[in-house]
Amino acid sequence: MAARAAPGGAALVQSGGRAARVTTAALRLQIGARTFATIPRRLTRVALSLDQALDQALNQALDRKLGGALPPLPPLDPAAHGYLVTSLPQALAPDWPGVLFERWVIFERQRYTRYYVDLAAGEAAWRDGLSRQARSTMKRKAKKLAAESGGALDIRRFRSAADLAAFHPVARRLAERTYQERLMGAGIPDDPAWVRAMLAQAGEDRVRAWLLYVSDTPAAYLWCGADGATLRYDYVGHDPAFAALSPGSVLMEAALGDLFADRFARFDFTEGKGQHKRGMATGGVACRDLLLLRPSLANRGAVALVGGFDSAMRVAKRLSGTPLLRGVARRIRRAG
Repeated sequence: MAARAAPGGAALVQSGGRAARVTTAALRLQIGARTFATIPRRLTRVALSLDQALDQALNQALDRKLGGALPPLPPLDPAAHGYLVTSLPQALAPDWPGVLFERWVIFERQRYTRYYVDLAAGEAAWRDGLSRQARSTMKRKAKKLAAESGGALDIRRFRSAADLAAFHPVARRLAERTYQERLMGAGIPDDPAWVRAMLAQAGEDRVRAWLLYVSDTPAAYLWCGADGATLRYDYVGHDPAFAALSPGSVLMEAALGDLFADRFARFDFTEGKGQHKRGMATGGVACRDLLLLRPSLANRGAVALVGGFDSAMRVAKRLSGTPLLRGVARRIRRAG
């Protein structure tokens, strides 16, 4: 997805497509979905793919030399504040040849497990690996949604350039109503350059997309781009009017069912946390995101502010669980 946030902390919000090298971004001081202040930054994004993250983690576990497998740091634009490095394995030092890290302000933005589904193992193995509760919940949600849609799920699949040309306007209108768009600016993009790139990728068989309808009304969408034999969980959203029917979860299960018969070896849930990712995944690699910033006073101050805010939120979260402060926390939330 194009933007990610860590609830109750300072979030990095990106604008622009996944392929963009330089990203206009802002550090947000945030509690839940509420933003109190932003610190704009211009960053060059260096993103490890799932395959790179897995390879790096395996090399580290086996104590093998990495052999320069880290993606190179591109030249930094003179106007950029620094780099955003995503999905670096937690056990791996950010050790790029020739880079003197004492010259940079390094800030660990977040830690998470980058989850994935091993599609090559087959659908039966995947379902057998799910917990009994997860299987029961998925079945119940699908049955409930089907009952609201005439007795059968209405899921429409898109793959070719012509398919995607029809998919995009519907998904975009739906995205405008989703929380991903309203709170994080992470809905499927609508700029012409991105649409042209999407159609070109579809012409190369590098896109899969789905729409779920309830009573002939679009309720959820999913758009996934390919990275070799891996398909990424890039853009997703559902209409909050249908939230009680869990359309996103139902669509995700159906999409995975399709993909076991497709050409891909893995489904990549990408960066960031999520209970649904953990529940459906067959594996994961422990990762972290780093900011490498020029050592200016402004950058040092921004990092100190964000770090202090995040620490304060963690302390407040722990304290809010005490009987003395639980009522105070409830009153603050109601007042907000």
